[in-house]
Amino acid sequence: MTALKPRAKPGPLSLNTATVREQWSLKDCIEGCARHGITGISPWRDKLAEYGIANAARHIREVGLTVTGLCRGGMFPAADAAGRQAAIEDNKRVIDDAAALNAQCLVLVVGGMPAGSRDLAGARAQVQDGIATVLEHAKAAGVPLAIEPLHPMYAADRACVNTLGQALDICDALGSGPADRHLGVAVDVYHVWWDPQLKQQIERAAKRVLAFHICDWLVPTTDLLLDRGMMGDGVIDIPAIRAMVEAVGYDGFCEVEIMSTANWWRRPADEVLKICIERHATVV
Repeated sequence: MTALKPRAKPGPLSLNTATVREQWSLKDCIEGCARHGITGISPWRDKLAEYGIANAARHIREVGLTVTGLCRGGMFPAADAAGRQAAIEDNKRVIDDAAALNAQCLVLVVGGMPAGSRDLAGARAQVQDGIATVLEHAKAAGVPLAIEPLHPMYAADRACVNTLGQALDICDALGSGPADRHLGVAVDVYHVWWDPQLKQQIERAAKRVLAFHICDWLVPTTDLLLDRGMMGDGVIDIPAIRAMVEAVGYDGFCEVEIMSTANWWRRPADEVLKICIERHATVV
């Protein structure tokens, strides 16, 4: 079988603010993107709350950035009905925030099992029910929902949806077909690079690929959450995965999301952005 080849140049670069979260506020991130010529940004909710929705939306418009996503909604499973309802209300609020930012999608990190539970299937059912409950609110707000499957190491506490196949099963069950962009998936190479069904599931996703996140998997890795690598420093064949998403029509941003307590969060943020730009041009 002939391997897919990515386009000559990757899509434009977006900064997920997690990449410099320890160095910069959201205001700093917006100004840094403008200064370095990065045209996309994906804020996290805590930094957004610090700056304020109105301030952030105005500043982002002023410098001409595209909001490629808002991180994050989700976290649906809970031990009781009150907890599940609280998650629903929280997701409706963040959908409204995403709409105010004109975000291209709201990324859903769906949540793991409630504390003390061993019912993985039940947690996954709660996730599907939760997304179903907020989907009409998202459609009315014009905010596509992007389910982000996380690596199986997070199944218990962060995300019980761990493969693109599982995420797409939810999309299918809720009536999202291959051309429907109201509900789809975020493809984060850190979480899916290992999946032997990756190419087939990206083909199945088709137009439902709503976001493409890049970083690298280091060997050895010292922390499963906070030791992500810069593109090119690890073992992920990022151009191959980019070719897969491009083959189904994805022509959007490459969003760099690096969480790194021991390395990239310790460096000057301007240096980090310069290296992101270089690696985006050379190894993505």
